[in-house]
Amino acid sequence: MRSSPPDRTASRVSLLPVLLAWVVICMFVVVGEALVDLVGQRGGRTFVAHPGGSPANVALGLARLGAPVTLMTHLGQDGLGQMVLEHLQASGVRVSAAPAQGMSTSLAIATLAAGIASYDFRIEWDMPALAPLPIETRCLHTGSLATALAPGNANVIDLVEREHKRGRVTISYDPNIRPALLGDATQARRGIERLVALSDVVKVSDEDLRWLYPDQSAEIGAQDWLRLGPTLVVVTRGGMGVYAVCAGFDLHRPAVPIDLVDTVGAGDSFTSGLLEAMYRADLIGGSRRKAIVAIDESTLASVVDAAALAAAITCSRPGADPPTRAEVDALLAGRDCASDSTGAGHGYLPTI
Repeated sequence: MRSSPPDRTASRVSLLPVLLAWVVICMFVVVGEALVDLVGQRGGRTFVAHPGGSPANVALGLARLGAPVTLMTHLGQDGLGQMVLEHLQASGVRVSAAPAQGMSTSLAIATLAAGIASYDFRIEWDMPALAPLPIETRCLHTGSLATALAPGNANVIDLVEREHKRGRVTISYDPNIRPALLGDATQARRGIERLVALSDVVKVSDEDLRWLYPDQSAEIGAQDWLRLGPTLVVVTRGGMGVYAVCAGFDLHRPAVPIDLVDTVGAGDSFTSGLLEAMYRADLIGGSRRKAIVAIDESTLASVVDAAALAAAITCSRPGADPPTRAEVDALLAGRDCASDSTGAGHGYLPTI
């Protein structure tokens, strides 16, 4: 199901009342920050502006894969905010932005070394109270700075708690930890584990787990999180592939070989690919929680591999630029043709 084309007449960020109303009904609702990534090489003096923010990237990835999605966010009334808004709308994301008078659009300064990004932030995050999701919504995703930074995190967490009690949507969470903004890991761990317990699907990087639990493996960390309440925990491990654990089993999947350009937005593309693949497998929605618990190994491997492919394509080009459904399908068709002609089966994808 593909979202309707963006409304070119709605070029300005909408100013909503204190209690945000869900004007547009979408299958996926993403709540969190949208900002601008200033990306440059370490030691260099030139930076390129890319629209970003982890939740915004997830919404963008979902829209490009054909999923109807609304992003609830906060944008400054400035040129950078306008750039972010137009970027999201161009791919079909419905954007509802909270009032931000006197605030500038936030910045993430990303410096690259061998394609790997490290971040410094200039960010303000606030959100007014959020109304309950309409019954047509199947999935709520949040995480990153939106659930960590005051004052806005309080209303985001309140929404997650209320939707968890209602049980009508799949709740997806990616902590996407930024240590420079969180301070002490012990203190941050408490809030993160609280959100893990409220979630159905959790995606986390092995780097995040090492920061939270330096004395244990990513596998043990994921298994511990599963016992807190989620139905599925997925750990991205860069070149080591993906680890996933659910009620019945765990599995490891290999990385997709790529020609790395940079890792900006790769984890967010993985999340959008994961959620969209779960949607296609009829695993999204509060009523499908038992189906996730009962998932078989083949289905989970297929879902995880789809997410890894989306992330790999993103890593093959600069900035947070997730793939479209057409790009993913074309790449898969090329792989299938190559496998059919060689009889090699479905192994690694060719280097992107």
